[in-house]
Amino acid sequence: MEPVRSDAPAGAADADKGPGNLVVRVLVAAVLAPLAIAIVFAGGWLWVLLATAIAVGLFFEWHEIVNPERDQRVFAIGVIALEIIGLALWFGWTGIALTAAVVGPTTIAFLSPDPRWNVSGFAYAGAALIASILVRLDGTMGFHALIFTLLVVWASDTGGYFAGRLIGGPKLWPQVSPKKTWAGAIGAVVLSIGVAFVVVALGWGRLAPMLVLGVLLSVVSQLGDLFESAVKRRFGVKDSSQIIPGHGGLMDRLDGFVAAIVFVAILGFMRGGLDGVGRGFMVW
Repeated sequence: MEPVRSDAPAGAADADKGPGNLVVRVLVAAVLAPLAIAIVFAGGWLWVLLATAIAVGLFFEWHEIVNPERDQRVFAIGVIALEIIGLALWFGWTGIALTAAVVGPTTIAFLSPDPRWNVSGFAYAGAALIASILVRLDGTMGFHALIFTLLVVWASDTGGYFAGRLIGGPKLWPQVSPKKTWAGAIGAVVLSIGVAFVVVALGWGRLAPMLVLGVLLSVVSQLGDLFESAVKRRFGVKDSSQIIPGHGGLMDRLDGFVAAIVFVAILGFMRGGLDGVGRGFMVW
């Protein structure tokens, strides 16, 4: 699961081009999306297990990108700390989770010659893990908040992809992501607004607040995508890995979700407290 660097063979670098790859992307998404929704619906230990595994995968890919020499001590400490956080949150041991969230990056910083990127990678994966678990563990609106987030992120990705390819036009931020356009960004927001209309029709909230949340999540998701692109460009990497056919790595596929779910958790915590993160985000 190595990252594809910019000096890789042309076939690896151009893997996202052509109609064949689009078919692969659609087929893989058609399998993974229902599976993700099923696990979100099940919740409980199954979701905690998936969220923890994804966090470990995110940290691994980040570690591989910023550490070509592959310091296994740093990776091992990060994995152990993430697993402790996931387990502790499931059992409600907030103090242990907080301790692991502090001791883990502190130890990583001590072991790393240049700790900035390694600690940042742990923070990236850890924030995604904590936010994902806290949102879903809300017994009243956790499922709704998590599904809404996933749907908006997926809609944002889809709208951005097709609007960018079909319309094209001025680039959004060519120094960071040469392919992204303003048309794609607007298409992402438009399709996310459509998701907000659907969830309101299902009785999940009032129209005006949900439209605002849909737009905000789309924007945050796109910022998360740009952030991940900036990290990869900094280290000369095109794809974080090739673990997901047609999509690249976990970071490539989940960059928008990581930013969005952390935003949801922060907003939900501010309004609903630690035990009402999902409710705090969804009830307006």
